[in-house]
Amino acid sequence: MKFDLPGALVAILGAVLLGACDAPPPPTSAPLSVLVREVGRDGAVPLTIYTGEVRARHETDLSFRVGGKLVERLVDAGDRVRPGQLLARLDPQDLRLSAEAARDQLAAAEAELSLARAELERARQLLAQKFISESVLDSRQTAVDAAEARVRQARAQSELSSNQAAYSTLRAEHPAVVLAVLADRGEVVGAGQPVLRTAREAEREVLIHVPEGRIGSISPGLAAEVRPLADSSRGYRGTVREIAAAADAATRTFAVRLSVESADEMLPLGASAVAGFADEQTRGTLLPLPAVVQRDGKTVVWSVDVDGRVNPSEVRLLALREDGALVGEGLAPGMKVVVAGTHRLTPGQTVRAVPEHAPVQLDAGR
Repeated sequence: MKFDLPGALVAILGAVLLGACDAPPPPTSAPLSVLVREVGRDGAVPLTIYTGEVRARHETDLSFRVGGKLVERLVDAGDRVRPGQLLARLDPQDLRLSAEAARDQLAAAEAELSLARAELERARQLLAQKFISESVLDSRQTAVDAAEARVRQARAQSELSSNQAAYSTLRAEHPAVVLAVLADRGEVVGAGQPVLRTAREAEREVLIHVPEGRIGSISPGLAAEVRPLADSSRGYRGTVREIAAAADAATRTFAVRLSVESADEMLPLGASAVAGFADEQTRGTLLPLPAVVQRDGKTVVWSVDVDGRVNPSEVRLLALREDGALVGEGLAPGMKVVVAGTHRLTPGQTVRAVPEHAPVQLDAGR
């Protein structure tokens, strides 16, 4: 059979051209999805942030007024105590013996005083009968005076010993929580040596340390924003209550204490907290750190216009903070600022603006 090659080629090319006419056009690439944040009308205030520790305003080291062996401790760290509650006890044996000895000395002194008074009375009678001289009577009077002094001394010592015997128990004076145990059962403690550390929970404060170069901006009564380090979503109003008169010799910082209003269980004693002091003279807009970039030697943000195109806009950076960048001039209310993925953008590029907190899937392949 004879094969017609030119005719076959014509048929094949015709089929190809016909198929090409029926094929759909190649797909166009979808616009890049970017996260945006809309600039609000209310600006943010720059904060100077300090990290500190939650403390009780009133912390007390409890101690015995006498020394002795600690035989009983009835509370542990973290326990809450009420006024009058027994906290610890010393061995009372030595104190009891001392009190008994003091009472015996008082009894002996009183007996000596009775004898001296009797001899004085006898001397007066003998003097009236001219049996003794005036000097003998004077000596008897002196003996009475000395005996009375010894009685007063013995009585004071007896009362002191009785009080010391009562000092062998340590009781709470105020409702408080035990912060630390400083001595344990079996230890011999001295008078005034701390045994327990307690704190009144009713009023809490935050202790921060301010560098000497910034202490001039802090003054008593200055307001601050206090937040727990573990949960920055909760805020409390703080006020500077006390500023140390001298800087710490080692750190060269000043201790500053802030009273915290309405402190609750989210600010437990000993927890870390941050205190921010506002500069009301400078107000701006807080943006995520990736939203502010350097381009051609200028500080810019990328904004999306009404047509969905992005372009860089020059702004003035006020401050870099732990929670973002504070931007001043260059932003307008309602402007949509790209807050992530700015390194993939080019001027005039068409994008799909996605609100910052919208649950969407971004372009993973770009």
